[in-house]
Amino acid sequence: MSTQDRAVLELAVNESGESTLDRATAKAKETFDQFLNVSLNIAVTGKTGSGKSSFVNVILGLSDVDERAAPTGVTETTKEPTMYVHPTMPNVKIWDLPGIGSPNFKANKYLKEVKFKTYDFFIILNSERFMQNDIMLAKEIRKQRKHFYFVRSKIDIDISSEQRKKRLNEQNVLDTIREDCQNNLKEMGDSKVFLISSVALGKYDFEILENTLLEELPFHKRSALLQAWPVCSAACLKKKIKLFKSLIWAASLASAGVAAAPVPGVSVVCDAVIVLLFLSRCYYAFGLDDRSLERLSKKVAMPLQGYRAKSKFADAIQKKAITTIEVSASLVTLAAIKDMLSLLPGVGSAVAAGLSFASTQYILREGLNELANTAQEIRRVAGLDTI
Repeated sequence: MSTQDRAVLELAVNESGESTLDRATAKAKETFDQFLNVSLNIAVTGKTGSGKSSFVNVILGLSDVDERAAPTGVTETTKEPTMYVHPTMPNVKIWDLPGIGSPNFKANKYLKEVKFKTYDFFIILNSERFMQNDIMLAKEIRKQRKHFYFVRSKIDIDISSEQRKKRLNEQNVLDTIREDCQNNLKEMGDSKVFLISSVALGKYDFEILENTLLEELPFHKRSALLQAWPVCSAACLKKKIKLFKSLIWAASLASAGVAAAPVPGVSVVCDAVIVLLFLSRCYYAFGLDDRSLERLSKKVAMPLQGYRAKSKFADAIQKKAITTIEVSASLVTLAAIKDMLSLLPGVGSAVAAGLSFASTQYILREGLNELANTAQEIRRVAGLDTI
């Protein structure tokens, strides 16, 4: 093996944190598989009219009028646990649970009926002050050693109403609402309350809620949440970019493991699949898909799809034609060389693995950077972020 190939593979092993190439490759395959397939089940509950369904739709990236959206209304629209599969992250599921009911509400019975063990965490949502039923439910969830989060919804409506009545500034209104909520939750100890508006994600505590979830979820679950979570700010987009950058080594080393196996044609196919899967996840997570751009264009009253077309990677994924990208042609050529090298006795497979790692890593970095820059430019043009 050449010094350059050895250095490449040593770099791959170092990035994995393992001591040998075999162990690093096994870890890479496991990490990349988790990135693609780990499940995340989010439960959203609260009383009728609290905005549960609208919150579910926000996480799904759907408008309330979308045919796949959770139904909304002033009457109880959720009669039993209803699962909604995330449209671009099918392993992420949002559960719209029935309202928590009357004063005769029994928290332990409720959790049994809604299949408590299904969910990774609970969002307890209310558009007014939190009541005894909310507290009883939270206590029961705590007994079962799962996380729950109190979310106070429709904050934009409250601020508008209070400012008209009392001429208070926005921060005073927020402080008053937060203090009122926390007073009603004293018996829960030091419980945080997240103030949000489903129509203004960039304001209030929506991003703080995201950060809290990311801190308290296991790493592989964090990956699923970040991929599915709507882009609500420049900081949120940067966290997504950082996540994908941290996973390039795993995707590249998974490719290298395939290249080392002397089976002609396999690495050509696998490299193309890995590149397509990884960059497609970036594309959707960064909000570059048609649905996300259409919603953003409508919100800021300006067309934005043309900016996406400037990116060869984004344009190809949108047209489902990634194999036409010029860089992909180079990938196929490199993969063919790797196939030939892997058939050579002795050092051939090691050289092929080094070449595979380097080439896949290069293409993933180029694609990720281009998609990230495109998403950031679109937000700047839309007036959402300033330099």
